[in-house]
Formats: sequence, C-alpha cells, structure tokens
Amino acid sequence: MTLLAVLDYASVFIFALTGALVASRAQLDVVGFAFVASLTAVGGGTVRDVLLDRDPIFWVAAPSYILVAIAAAVLVFFTAHLLESRLRVLTWLDPCALSTAVPAGVAAALSLDQHWGIVLLMGIATGCFGGLLRDVVCNEVPLVLKQGELYVTAAFAGAGAALVAALFMPAGAALLACAGVTFSLRAGSLIFGWSLPVYKSRPPRT
Repeated sequence: MTLLAVLDYASVFIFALTGALVASRAQLDVVGFAFVASLTAVGGGTVRDVLLDRDPIFWVAAPSYILVAIAAAVLVFFTAHLLESRLRVLTWLDPCALSTAVPAGVAAALSLDQHWGIVLLMGIATGCFGGLLRDVVCNEVPLVLKQGELYVTAAFAGAGAALVAALFMPAGAALLACAGVTFSLRAGSLIFGWSLPVYKSRPPRT
C-alpha cells in the first residue's frame, strides 16, 4: 500500500467519524449516518481528484474507502450515546482529520509534479471541503468559517511546511511535518485561542 493510500484511508476513517457525530447531533437514522459520514469522508479527496484530473477518483478506483466510511458511521450510530460530550469529541476529531487530509492532498499533488501553488491549494481543498460539506448538509455553522479560528490557515501552513521540508527531507518526513504543523496550529487555536485578526467595520462618518 502506498503512503498516499494510507493517508487517504486514515483521512476517510477519521472524517467519517466526524460526519457520523454530526449526524448523531441531528438525530438521523442509520442511512443518514452513512450518507453524511461518506460525504464528509470523501468530499475533500473528490474535489482534489477532480481538480487534478485524476482518473478514476480515488474511491471509485477502490470502493473500500466507502466501506470504511460506512463502518465508521455504523460504529458511531451504536456508540455515540455513550459519549459524555459528542461536541467535545467532534471538536478534537476534526483536527486529527485535518492533519491527515492535508498531507494526503499534498502527496497527491506532488505525485503528479504539480506547481507549488497547486500543491498548497490541494492540501487546503482536501482538508477543508469534506467538513464544509458535512456542516452545510447538517445545517451547522461550518467550522472553516467560524470567526477567528485557525482552520484554513492551519491547512495552508501545513501544506507550506511540507513544501519547505521537501527541500531538505524525504517525502515521508515532509508529510509528517505537514501533519504536525497542521495539527499544532488547529489544536493551539482550540486550546489557547490562537487566531488571525478579523475584519471589523467602522461606524459611518456623520
């Protein structure tokens, strides 16, 4: 199994868990769990593969990715009630998912010898679109748009760290650096309130 496949499987499983947790908060049935989990799990990778013109798309080439997502959905369907706080678990699973998906996007773009700017964008797209689709479908405020939180920024920094690290390290080590930077910034945003300045409109002149 290639490193890209390992990253994709890890990303699919963890993002599927987050999708199923959101489905539990929306009190959906088991089919709804499977749908939201699968959408979340493969959404970012699908956008990545479409933009990179990878044929076939990764989960079409290997339907086992969907089976992994459905397994995660069924697991959460029968165990979510045991969690003390599903929101807290979701909050921390999401950085784990982000820090596996961003390296997967970076690895896919690098494997096709894409321009560094495309590598950055594919890392961001793979990391962010699955969660965005999940939140929109379940009528939640998208995490990627929450005021001041480092989400897209964490994905951008992680992808950038991979590009820099790849100049001095083997590909595997560069992807580990990507995951570490992505997770650290996202976790720091949650724990310490790290954020970027937000736009504030000024009162009109009289």
